[in-house]
Amino acid sequence: MSLQMISAINNSSLIQPGFSLLNFDGQVFFFGQKGWPKRSCPTGVFLLDLKKNELKLKPAFFSKDSCYLPPLRYPAICALRGRIEPEKCQYVIHGGKTPNNELSDKIYVMAIVCKSSKKVTFKCTEKELVGDVPEARYGHTINVVHSRGKSMSVIFGGRSYIPLGQRTTEKWNSVVDCMPHVFLVDFEFGCCTSYILPELQDGVSFHVSIARNDTIYILGGHSLENNIRPPNLYRLKIDLPLGSPAVSCTILPGGISVSSALVTQTGDKEFVMVGGYQCDNQKRMFCNTITLEDNNIEIGERETPDWTPDIKHCKIWFGSDMGNGAILLGIPGDNRQLISDANYFYILRCRGTREDEEEMAQTCSQTSTEDPGDSTPFEDSEEFCFSAEANSFDDDDIDTYNEDDEEDESETGYWITCSANCDIDINTWVPFYSTELNKPAMIYCSNGNGHWVHAQCMDLSERMLIHLSEANVKYFCNEHVDLARGLQTPKKVLPVKKQPMKPLRRKTSMKIATPVKKSFLRRLFE
Repeated sequence: MSLQMISAINNSSLIQPGFSLLNFDGQVFFFGQKGWPKRSCPTGVFLLDLKKNELKLKPAFFSKDSCYLPPLRYPAICALRGRIEPEKCQYVIHGGKTPNNELSDKIYVMAIVCKSSKKVTFKCTEKELVGDVPEARYGHTINVVHSRGKSMSVIFGGRSYIPLGQRTTEKWNSVVDCMPHVFLVDFEFGCCTSYILPELQDGVSFHVSIARNDTIYILGGHSLENNIRPPNLYRLKIDLPLGSPAVSCTILPGGISVSSALVTQTGDKEFVMVGGYQCDNQKRMFCNTITLEDNNIEIGERETPDWTPDIKHCKIWFGSDMGNGAILLGIPGDNRQLISDANYFYILRCRGTREDEEEMAQTCSQTSTEDPGDSTPFEDSEEFCFSAEANSFDDDDIDTYNEDDEEDESETGYWITCSANCDIDINTWVPFYSTELNKPAMIYCSNGNGHWVHAQCMDLSERMLIHLSEANVKYFCNEHVDLARGLQTPKKVLPVKKQPMKPLRRKTSMKIATPVKKSFLRRLFE
């Protein structure tokens, strides 16, 4: 095993714990960026280009008939290869966290439809499921099993938000382990069935799962309810006859107490497990070789690489399987760096020699370390912020990505400072209105070019907020309401209604006689 430090990382601001790597025929793609996709790369999928010990991210594209794929952290991902055309690889993506900390319950399938020397185009399809659809979750695993000429996906474990009926103001965004149900997903018919097995009593997340043929092995994991990492080792057997599937579980000895470990395949039946945590405040620095036979699993110790002092002393680490026996590892930087929140990255190669690349078996391990803020004391490093480097892509590339052209996400979206008295904080926010779930309610101020403000900071009652959202009226925030009133158009004053003039009648004789008569009378009385 060899450990190589990557000396320069371009555009590393996109990489954070929870990212995933997809290996398409030797090309590795990055998925699960920090924040929402930008205009320069709306897909949020990048090719990892490793040249001269430098890692560069090149944007990938989606075809016009693709669905939208949000950036998801801690999803369940596995490779899906057809038995008729095994060279054609697809990836199945389920669940995960969005940048707004919302959980996804959707399932996507990604495949390459066009590839050139400078441009890769994907097609992403969202699969509609019926039946026992698994709830939104993260920190779980998905595998593909083959039995009797059929294939199915198996979803297990993970965490989700507590049910709505159990939520309180203090526990509104709290998470719990999902029920230990086993979900079988049939992509051909789009149906999903859940199974309750007596051997699986407690829910776990951030475990390792490895599949071969019709068998899945589940190793380790973290129990949020008890805050322990039990040495689990389960064997799930999936039989797919013409009728209903048969699912059985066997508890095996020899498990390992570990969570968030990374697994890469080094041979047809051999896997290497690296990293993870063995308790709340201690990383697991050991490595293991996992060998799968027809109906047996063997776990043995493996010589560890020469860990650097930075890796040994860091509090957390994270990474993902690059395929072909390689793992990308990341650790937080120290305060001595010019950019204090930058990360160090390493590539761990687990193959002993440069042998030919072997076909990948159906394998899936959790693609990154567990969310430190949910169960472990690593709360100070749940999120990493990175600063972008200029000219992060090759100058001769046609399609480039420049983060400096984008807006600062800290000033847009829900987590903003909407006014001088704004006290909404992503770390302390709790629902104020009954209609709120994962983010504070906002309302649009129509002053000038317009801007968003929090309804709670504007002292809006819930009844007024609902009224304004339903009524087709403009709203002005507290800072601009006086200005808006001064600019209001005065009420329209109706013009004075003038009576039309009466036409003159032709009575010439009377007009002449009248003054003559008056003068005659005056002379009589003088």
